Amino acid sequence: MVAGNRRRARRGQAAFEYALVYSAIILPLTFMIVFAAQMMWVWHSAVEFTREGARYATTHCYQNGENVRTHMRANVPKTFDQDQFRDGAVEIDVAYFQRNAETGALEEFTCGGAECSRECVPDVVSVRLNNYQFTAFFSYFGLGPVSLPNFSTTLPMESAGCLPGSESCLP
Repeated sequence: MVAGNRRRARRGQAAFEYALVYSAIILPLTFMIVFAAQMMWVWHSAVEFTREGARYATTHCYQNGENVRTHMRANVPKTFDQDQFRDGAVEIDVAYFQRNAETGALEEFTCGGAECSRECVPDVVSVRLNNYQFTAFFSYFGLGPVSLPNFSTTLPMESAGCLPGSESCLP
């Protein structure tokens, strides 16, 4: 009779252990994997987004970065937080530089002539994304966003939108 009572008392033990392991280990681990995958996808998208902006800037004329910002906001990659890039929560900084002939160092570019002309072609462009906060997964749990580092890409200027043998440049 004593052995029969023990069997009845242990019937739900396996189900209880499974529920405990599932709720304490398996479920949180699954959410961590999904969160990390989403964040890596957004991270890669932001890096590629700065590269695209820098490539656009190298092949279009200098307009103090406004044409680059407009292009980037119109061509945001498909991602969870694309509204942050499109609506302006993420700052897009476009900086142009010229090489100092004496020292070879890069200095901030200043244009003495008319913008979008052969007289106004910098040597290097840098596109940077500032203040991006990943919010996609944490918002479900009411947690705060994760701040990611500033993403930056620097490239040498190519044609700057100027046609060979012509004085005009394309915006």
